[in-house]
Amino acid sequence: MLTLASKLKRDDGVRGPRAANPAADSTRRVSVRDKLLVKEVADLEANLPCTCKVNFPDPNKLHYFQLTVTPDEGYYQGGKFQFETEVPDAYNMVPPKVKCLTRIWHPNITETGEICLSLLREHSIDGTGWAPTRTLKDIVWGLNSLFTDLLNFDDPLNIEAAEHHLRDKALPREAVAAPGSQEVSTARLDGAWSSLGYWKVSLPMAGDEPLTQTSGEFYEAAG
Repeated sequence: MLTLASKLKRDDGVRGPRAANPAADSTRRVSVRDKLLVKEVADLEANLPCTCKVNFPDPNKLHYFQLTVTPDEGYYQGGKFQFETEVPDAYNMVPPKVKCLTRIWHPNITETGEICLSLLREHSIDGTGWAPTRTLKDIVWGLNSLFTDLLNFDDPLNIEAAEHHLRDKALPREAVAAPGSQEVSTARLDGAWSSLGYWKVSLPMAGDEPLTQTSGEFYEAAG
């Protein structure tokens, strides 16, 4: 992050007169975005929810990072859910692009990773969508809340998941991922969504941790 900040400062000093061409305009937009991100990432890292971790694969590319959310309450308690965030050149006039990498049965997240969160909408009639006053911290806190207070069964993106929940409210209160995923193996899986084939039931125990079974195979619970 310090390397990027130093580079931006140096680039400002050597940048010549403004050139009236698309390539120069794009370069300026990227520079504005990166300046914003240096400050926003520092603020984000200082104010992360205790259930979230961020990872920047390349510390000089703050416009791309991965977020891991590990809910400590509610239906998804004990799960581990990964998101990727890409900040476009036109930030902060447009919102970041976010995708859920963990296949999950969630009313507000599709099985292919699309997310229903008002902060990610460029245009929102209710005034809760993206605005230039928003920051990365708002996005991360919003994604974290999708597993608690922003969990919405009344206006779902994944209608089948919402209907399944409303049809059978006796379902367990723990997290579930799709078959083949090991990401939520520490969750208690008392038959969660078993009718949809998302997890097997009656699983054996390994010490104090459950084993999860997907597609006929057993995986040891993650630490």
